[in-house]
Amino acid sequence: MDIPDGWMSEDRAKALVRTFRFKDFSEAFGFLTRVALYAEKADHHPEFTSVWNRVDFRLTSHDAGGVTDRDVKLAEAINGLVSRG
Repeated sequence: MDIPDGWMSEDRAKALVRTFRFKDFSEAFGFLTRVALYAEKADHHPEFTSVWNRVDFRLTSHDAGGVTDRDVKLAEAINGLVSRG
């Protein structure tokens, strides 16, 4: 399985992780809103934390016990959403 640009495998492919940094809180929150709208349509919801201008993601398919194609597709979509910011 290919890992999308900028993402790293965590704990032997149990999850994909990535941190994004933005200019400020408002830009980070706008990005999270775009991700939330996409994730809801895809019915695949990421784990994330947000602190001021930083957003950390952890993508995994709990029912499969690790990373699946759905996680890779979501990571690719998140990459696209950040570039549209």
